[in-house]
Amino acid sequence: MMKTLIIAIAACASLLAQSQGVMQSSRADRDAGPDTNPSSEFWKSAPAVFAANDKFGKPMPELKTEIRSRWTKDNLYFLFICPFHELWLKPDPSAKTETNKLWDWDVAEVFIGSDFEHIRQYKEFELSPQGEWVDLDINLDSRASAGGVKWNSNFATAARIDSSAKTWYGVMRIPWSAIDTRPPAPGNKLRINLYRQEGPPPDRKQICWQPTQKITFHVPDAFGILALQP
Repeated sequence: MMKTLIIAIAACASLLAQSQGVMQSSRADRDAGPDTNPSSEFWKSAPAVFAANDKFGKPMPELKTEIRSRWTKDNLYFLFICPFHELWLKPDPSAKTETNKLWDWDVAEVFIGSDFEHIRQYKEFELSPQGEWVDLDINLDSRASAGGVKWNSNFATAARIDSSAKTWYGVMRIPWSAIDTRPPAPGNKLRINLYRQEGPPPDRKQICWQPTQKITFHVPDAFGILALQP
Protein backbone atom coordinates (compact mmCIF):
# COMPACT_ATOMS: atom_id res chain seq x y z
CA MET A 1 0.00 0.00 0.00
CA MET A 2 2.73 2.46 0.99
CA LYS A 3 4.74 1.67 -2.17
CA THR A 4 1.65 2.25 -4.31
CA LEU A 5 1.03 5.58 -2.58
CA ILE A 6 4.62 6.69 -3.14
CA ILE A 7 4.41 5.81 -6.84
CA ALA A 8 1.12 7.72 -7.17
CA ILE A 9 2.59 10.78 -5.45
CA ALA A 10 5.64 10.68 -7.74
CA ALA A 11 3.41 10.43 -10.80
CA CYS A 12 1.34 13.42 -9.66
CA ALA A 13 4.49 15.42 -9.03
CA SER A 14 5.75 14.57 -12.52
CA LEU A 15 2.48 15.71 -14.12
CA LEU A 16 2.50 18.93 -12.10
CA ALA A 17 6.08 19.65 -13.12
CA GLN A 18 5.24 19.09 -16.77
CA SER A 19 2.27 21.48 -16.59
CA GLN A 20 4.71 24.10 -15.30
CA GLY A 21 7.20 23.42 -18.10
CA VAL A 22 9.69 21.39 -16.03
CA MET A 23 11.24 18.10 -17.14
CA GLN A 24 13.05 15.98 -14.56
CA SER A 25 16.18 13.97 -15.42
CA SER A 26 17.11 11.15 -13.03
CA ARG A 27 20.70 10.30 -12.15
CA ALA A 28 22.28 7.01 -13.28
CA ASP A 29 25.30 5.51 -11.54
CA ARG A 30 27.03 4.61 -14.79
CA ASP A 31 26.81 5.26 -18.50
CA ALA A 32 25.14 2.89 -20.94
CA GLY A 33 25.08 2.39 -24.65
CA PRO A 34 22.18 4.08 -26.48
CA ASP A 35 19.29 1.78 -25.47
CA THR A 36 15.93 2.07 -27.25
CA ASN A 37 14.06 -0.34 -24.94
CA PRO A 38 11.73 1.62 -22.59
CA SER A 39 11.50 -1.45 -20.30
CA SER A 40 15.25 -1.80 -19.82
CA GLU A 41 16.85 -1.32 -16.41
CA PHE A 42 18.26 1.99 -17.58
CA TRP A 43 14.96 3.47 -18.76
CA LYS A 44 12.05 1.81 -16.94
CA SER A 45 12.04 4.16 -13.93
CA ALA A 46 13.14 7.35 -15.71
CA PRO A 47 10.76 10.33 -15.38
CA ALA A 48 8.86 11.33 -18.51
CA VAL A 49 7.14 14.26 -20.15
CA PHE A 50 4.86 14.24 -23.20
CA ALA A 51 4.90 16.28 -26.38
CA ALA A 52 1.24 16.27 -27.32
CA ASN A 53 0.40 19.62 -28.97
CA ASP A 54 1.19 21.42 -32.18
CA LYS A 55 3.19 24.67 -32.23
CA PHE A 56 0.10 26.70 -31.32
CA GLY A 57 -1.06 24.45 -28.49
CA LYS A 58 -3.68 22.45 -30.39
CA PRO A 59 -3.85 18.92 -28.88
CA MET A 60 -2.53 16.06 -31.03
CA PRO A 61 -3.37 13.05 -28.85
CA GLU A 62 -2.88 10.48 -31.62
CA LEU A 63 0.81 11.51 -31.86
CA LYS A 64 1.42 11.98 -28.14
CA THR A 65 5.16 11.45 -27.74
CA GLU A 66 6.79 10.29 -24.52
CA ILE A 67 10.27 11.59 -23.71
CA ARG A 68 12.37 10.32 -20.79
CA SER A 69 15.72 11.60 -19.51
CA ARG A 70 18.64 10.42 -17.38
CA TRP A 71 22.09 11.80 -16.63
CA THR A 72 25.52 10.70 -15.46
CA LYS A 73 28.68 12.60 -14.63
CA ASP A 74 29.63 12.51 -18.33
CA ASN A 75 26.44 12.44 -20.39
CA LEU A 76 22.80 13.49 -20.70
CA TYR A 77 20.35 10.96 -22.18
CA PHE A 78 16.97 11.26 -23.89
CA LEU A 79 14.58 8.50 -24.99
CA PHE A 80 11.80 9.32 -27.48
CA ILE A 81 8.79 7.01 -27.86
CA CYS A 82 7.08 8.15 -31.06
CA PRO A 83 3.74 6.85 -32.33
CA PHE A 84 3.21 7.55 -36.02
CA HIS A 85 0.59 7.42 -38.76
CA GLU A 86 2.98 7.51 -41.74
CA LEU A 87 6.73 7.83 -41.72
CA TRP A 88 8.51 10.24 -44.05
CA LEU A 89 12.01 8.81 -44.42
CA LYS A 90 15.03 9.97 -46.35
CA PRO A 91 16.15 7.55 -49.09
CA ASP A 92 19.65 6.09 -48.73
CA PRO A 93 20.07 6.97 -45.05
CA SER A 94 23.46 7.06 -43.32
CA ALA A 95 23.89 6.83 -39.57
CA LYS A 96 27.67 7.14 -39.84
CA THR A 97 27.87 10.72 -41.08
CA GLU A 98 25.91 13.86 -40.24
CA THR A 99 22.79 14.51 -42.33
CA ASN A 100 22.29 18.21 -42.95
CA LYS A 101 18.67 19.34 -43.31
CA LEU A 102 17.49 16.19 -41.57
CA TRP A 103 14.55 18.31 -40.38
CA ASP A 104 13.00 17.90 -43.84
CA TRP A 105 12.15 14.31 -42.78
CA ASP A 106 10.72 12.58 -39.73
CA VAL A 107 12.80 13.52 -36.68
CA ALA A 108 12.84 13.90 -32.92
CA GLU A 109 14.53 17.08 -31.72
CA VAL A 110 16.09 18.48 -28.54
CA PHE A 111 16.89 22.20 -28.26
CA ILE A 112 18.93 22.86 -25.12
CA GLY A 113 20.95 25.69 -23.59
CA SER A 114 22.69 26.33 -20.29
CA ASP A 115 23.02 30.14 -20.56
CA PHE A 116 20.04 31.80 -18.87
CA GLU A 117 21.29 35.31 -19.72
CA HIS A 118 21.79 34.72 -23.45
CA ILE A 119 18.80 32.53 -24.18
CA ARG A 120 19.10 32.91 -27.95
CA GLN A 121 22.23 30.75 -27.85
CA TYR A 122 21.62 27.00 -27.58
CA LYS A 123 22.34 23.64 -29.18
CA GLU A 124 20.07 21.59 -31.44
CA PHE A 125 20.12 17.78 -31.67
CA GLU A 126 18.07 15.74 -34.15
CA LEU A 127 17.56 12.01 -34.69
CA SER A 128 15.56 10.16 -37.35
CA PRO A 129 13.75 6.80 -37.13
CA GLN A 130 16.54 5.41 -39.33
CA GLY A 131 19.30 6.52 -36.95
CA GLU A 132 20.42 9.55 -38.96
CA TRP A 133 21.53 12.54 -36.92
CA VAL A 134 22.53 16.19 -37.01
CA ASP A 135 23.76 18.58 -34.32
CA LEU A 136 23.92 22.36 -34.56
CA ASP A 137 25.30 25.31 -32.62
CA ILE A 138 22.65 28.07 -32.71
CA ASN A 139 22.99 31.81 -32.06
CA LEU A 140 19.89 33.64 -33.26
CA ASP A 141 21.59 37.02 -32.74
CA SER A 142 24.74 36.22 -34.70
CA ARG A 143 24.55 33.28 -37.04
CA ALA A 144 28.05 34.03 -38.31
CA SER A 145 29.55 33.52 -34.84
CA ALA A 146 27.76 30.19 -34.24
CA GLY A 147 29.13 26.88 -35.41
CA GLY A 148 25.91 25.90 -37.15
CA VAL A 149 25.96 22.47 -38.74
CA LYS A 150 29.80 22.46 -38.76
CA TRP A 151 29.80 22.17 -34.95
CA ASN A 152 30.31 18.64 -33.60
CA SER A 153 29.06 17.52 -30.19
CA ASN A 154 30.20 13.88 -30.45
CA PHE A 155 26.76 12.75 -29.31
CA ALA A 156 25.70 9.14 -29.84
CA THR A 157 22.34 7.94 -31.15
CA ALA A 158 20.28 4.83 -31.81
CA ALA A 159 16.84 4.28 -33.33
CA ARG A 160 14.48 1.48 -34.31
CA ILE A 161 11.06 1.22 -35.90
CA ASP A 162 8.34 -1.12 -34.62
CA SER A 163 6.12 -1.25 -37.70
CA SER A 164 3.51 -3.50 -36.10
CA ALA A 165 2.99 -1.07 -33.22
CA LYS A 166 3.40 1.98 -35.50
CA THR A 167 5.92 3.41 -33.05
CA TRP A 168 9.55 4.33 -33.40
CA TYR A 169 12.10 4.72 -30.63
CA GLY A 170 15.13 7.00 -30.54
CA VAL A 171 17.89 7.64 -28.01
CA MET A 172 20.43 10.45 -27.72
CA ARG A 173 23.50 10.40 -25.46
CA ILE A 174 24.93 13.92 -25.30
CA PRO A 175 28.28 14.73 -23.63
CA TRP A 176 27.98 17.40 -20.95
CA SER A 177 31.00 19.11 -22.46
CA ALA A 178 28.86 19.92 -25.52
CA ILE A 179 26.09 21.75 -23.64
CA ASP A 180 27.28 23.09 -20.27
CA THR A 181 30.46 24.48 -18.74
CA ARG A 182 29.36 23.40 -15.24
CA PRO A 183 29.97 19.94 -13.85
CA PRO A 184 26.59 18.16 -13.74
CA ALA A 185 25.06 18.10 -10.26
CA PRO A 186 21.65 17.58 -8.67
CA GLY A 187 19.71 20.82 -8.80
CA ASN A 188 21.36 22.09 -11.98
CA LYS A 189 18.88 23.45 -14.51
CA LEU A 190 19.00 23.95 -18.26
CA ARG A 191 16.64 25.51 -20.77
CA ILE A 192 14.99 23.01 -23.13
CA ASN A 193 12.28 22.24 -25.63
CA LEU A 194 11.39 18.97 -27.32
CA TYR A 195 9.85 18.46 -30.74
CA ARG A 196 8.88 15.97 -33.43
CA GLN A 197 8.07 16.15 -37.11
CA GLU A 198 5.96 13.38 -38.62
CA GLY A 199 4.61 12.43 -42.00
CA PRO A 200 4.99 13.56 -45.63
CA PRO A 201 4.22 17.03 -46.98
CA PRO A 202 1.95 18.85 -47.41
CA ASP A 203 0.36 17.51 -44.23
CA ARG A 204 3.44 17.15 -42.02
CA LYS A 205 2.68 17.20 -38.32
CA GLN A 206 4.84 19.19 -35.91
CA ILE A 207 4.58 18.22 -32.26
CA CYS A 208 5.90 20.24 -29.30
CA TRP A 209 6.44 19.74 -25.59
CA GLN A 210 6.16 23.50 -24.97
CA PRO A 211 4.18 25.16 -27.82
CA THR A 212 6.04 28.06 -29.42
CA GLN A 213 2.96 29.99 -30.61
CA LYS A 214 4.87 30.71 -33.84
CA ILE A 215 5.47 28.85 -37.09
CA THR A 216 9.03 28.01 -36.07
CA PHE A 217 10.52 25.81 -33.34
CA HIS A 218 13.26 28.40 -32.77
CA VAL A 219 11.51 30.37 -30.04
CA PRO A 220 13.77 30.29 -26.96
CA ASP A 221 11.25 32.30 -24.93
CA ALA A 222 9.02 29.22 -25.04
CA PHE A 223 11.61 26.78 -23.68
CA GLY A 224 10.88 24.90 -20.49
CA ILE A 225 13.33 23.73 -17.82
CA LEU A 226 15.31 20.51 -17.50
CA ALA A 227 16.13 19.84 -13.81
CA LEU A 228 18.70 17.28 -12.69
CA GLN A 229 17.45 15.00 -9.92
CA PRO A 230 19.72 13.40 -7.28
